[in-house]
Amino acid sequence: MYNFRNDYSVSAHPAVLEAVVRLGSAPFPGYGSDPCCRRAEALIRDLCQAPQAAVHFFVGGTAANLTAIAALLRPWEGVIAPTTGHINVHEAGSVEATGHKIIPVPTPDGKLTPAHLAPILELHRDTAMVLPRLVYLSQATEIGTVYNKEELEALSRFCRAHGLLLFLDGARLATALTAPGCGLTLADLAVLTDAFYIGGTKNGALMGEAMVIPDPALQPHFFRAMKRQGAVLAKGFLLGAQFEALLKDGLYWDLARHANAMAQTLQTGLTELGLPMLHTSPTNQIFPLAPNSLLPALEELCSFEVWDRPDAGHTVIRLVTSFATTREEVSGLLSGLRPLV
Repeated sequence: MYNFRNDYSVSAHPAVLEAVVRLGSAPFPGYGSDPCCRRAEALIRDLCQAPQAAVHFFVGGTAANLTAIAALLRPWEGVIAPTTGHINVHEAGSVEATGHKIIPVPTPDGKLTPAHLAPILELHRDTAMVLPRLVYLSQATEIGTVYNKEELEALSRFCRAHGLLLFLDGARLATALTAPGCGLTLADLAVLTDAFYIGGTKNGALMGEAMVIPDPALQPHFFRAMKRQGAVLAKGFLLGAQFEALLKDGLYWDLARHANAMAQTLQTGLTELGLPMLHTSPTNQIFPLAPNSLLPALEELCSFEVWDRPDAGHTVIRLVTSFATTREEVSGLLSGLRPLV
């Protein structure tokens, strides 16, 4: 059974595990006020070329998303997000539970553009309606697509011209920034967005996301917002040590490049076998369209997620690679499918 269900089913990269083990039983200050977090924060500021940025560590993406949105918005303000966005589909109403309405926008590729935003702003001129104030993006998106530099620059210009905050969910940021054609860096994100996070859970860490808030005007009391949402880990040093291990020598990017390469090999091989893709993904998530008759055999070969059922005879499945995916697993799945399709 080959595992292609997700990119967080393996505990962590050995270098991360070794960094945690090296902490031993030494005592550390709690709640992220420790030397491990200080070193990781300094490293992230340096990589972002943003010495003024605030950095906060979360255990997972849902807590990071709902806390940032709750902290950045007033009670009557809402969030514009793609209909496929994680906060709209897979977070059980957590953003709404903080009191902020999500305004979903259908998009063919999971990405927002200024053309999607302008009609919403016009519609919500009515003062009896929620005021759109924050734009939520995922990089990479939930369907594996990626914003390139020109697209993010256009969104950033639009948001700033219209008084909108731009928040980027970076749960899979590593695979996005290392994807062909992306052209973005952490330093670009620190300039173009108001807040974003660097995802660790899905790229080699045991758990963890690093929130970056470049603008000092948005930083005050963010820790209080985290504490209020139950999003502060008492043993914060565990998060700091992991991010230091991932980022200090470029390991973070190497792991993402490997995950992307494995997915591209798998995507090419499946296409050659006659399984079309929902769309071509440059990252570590791919979405083959499989005949329903193939699913029982496929379930014997590998684990996967059912993504959509576009018609009575076909199912879109999601296959995800990770830092731990081997070439043997990819070739094994393709070899197992070859006589079946």
